[in-house]
Amino acid sequence: MSFEVAAAGAAGRDAASEQDRLRHLTDAVAAQLVASGLPRACVPSEVGGTEAPIADVVDAVVRLAADDGATAWCGMIAATTSLVSGYLAPDWLEPIYGDPASVTGGFAAPVGRATEVEGGLSVTGQWQWGSGTHHCTWIGGGALLADADGAPVRRPDGLVAPFVFFERQQVELLDTWHTAGLRGTGSTDYRVEDTFVPEGRWVQVGGEPVIDRPLYRFSFFGALACGVAAVTIGLARRAIDDLADLAADKRPQGSSKPLAERPVVQAEVARAEGAVRSARALLDLAIADATADAVAGRVDAGHRVGLRLAATDATTRCVEAVDRCYHSAGGAAVYESSPLSRVFRDVHVAIQHAMVAPRIYEVVGRHALGLDTDLRQI
Repeated sequence: MSFEVAAAGAAGRDAASEQDRLRHLTDAVAAQLVASGLPRACVPSEVGGTEAPIADVVDAVVRLAADDGATAWCGMIAATTSLVSGYLAPDWLEPIYGDPASVTGGFAAPVGRATEVEGGLSVTGQWQWGSGTHHCTWIGGGALLADADGAPVRRPDGLVAPFVFFERQQVELLDTWHTAGLRGTGSTDYRVEDTFVPEGRWVQVGGEPVIDRPLYRFSFFGALACGVAAVTIGLARRAIDDLADLAADKRPQGSSKPLAERPVVQAEVARAEGAVRSARALLDLAIADATADAVAGRVDAGHRVGLRLAATDATTRCVEAVDRCYHSAGGAAVYESSPLSRVFRDVHVAIQHAMVAPRIYEVVGRHALGLDTDLRQI
C-alpha cells in the first residue's frame, strides 16, 4: 500500500524551525503523521493495522524525508517499532495497538534492569535515543532480567532481555536532546524507576513471532536499518533538489554565470544523483530478497546480512551525496536558514545510528570471507 504522507511532510517542512526550537514534533505535525497511518504500518490486521510490507514503509519514509528529516525519522521509528506487535502476547496486542492513534517507540538495547515481582516485572533504567517519545502512547525500553543481587538470570520460559512497554505517564522524559541535527525528533533520554510492568507486556526482540506471517518473519533489526537508510535517501534527494533551486539563480562572486553553469557543480550533482539512485536500488533489491524469504518461511542469514549491507552502504553513499551538494552550494549553505544546512546537519546525525554504523561492514566482510560471525543482532 502507499501511505499518504504528503500532508505530514508539508506540515513538517513548514514547522521545521519551530520543531528545532521545541526539540520535538509539534502537536499538529504529529497529528498529521498519525493520520497518515505510518506509525502503525506494521500493526496486525487483527487490531485494524495495515500490516504493510517493509518495502512500502521504506517508500513512505523516503518521501517524507524529502520534505523534513525529523518528521520522517519519527514516522520511521514508530513504524519499525510497531513491527514488534507481531511478537506480543495476545492479551496485550489490543491494549497497546488497538487504538487507531497508537504510537510506540523506545530503545531496544537492554540497558535497563528488570526483576521478577508478583504479577510481572519491576523495571528501572535510563535509555537514550527516545525518538518521538513526546507523542508516543506507549514507550518501550530494553532490560536485562536480573536477580535480587543484580546478576543476570533466565526465566524457565527463556525470557532474558525483554523489551518492555510502559504507559506514557510512567515515563520521565529528560531534557538531553541538544544536538547538531534531527533536533525535531525529540530523541531524548528517558527513565523509569521501580516501575511495575504486568506479566507479558513485553516482547523478546529476535525471538519467534506470535503471529506467524511474512511481515513478522522479517528481520526486526534489518527493518530498522532499512528505515534509517530510507531517511538518508530522502534527505539526499532533498539536497539535490535544493542545490538545483539555488544553482539556477546564485552567481558566485566574480562570475556572471549562475552556479548551475559551472562544470564542477554539474559533475557533483551527477555523482550525487548516481549515489542516491544506486543506494535506493540496492536497498530495494535486498528488501525484495528478504521478503521473498519471509514469504517462504524465514529470512536466512545471507539475506539478513544483505539487508544490513544495503542499509549501511546506502546511508554512507547518501551522506556523501549530501556533502557534495553542501560544498557545491558554497557560502550560502552555512546559514541555519539554508535548507541545505538543515539537510547536512540531519544526515550527519542519522549516520550515527548503530544499525548503519561502519562496524557493520566488518560483520558483513567476516561473513563473506566464511569466518565465524555473530549474527544475533543482524
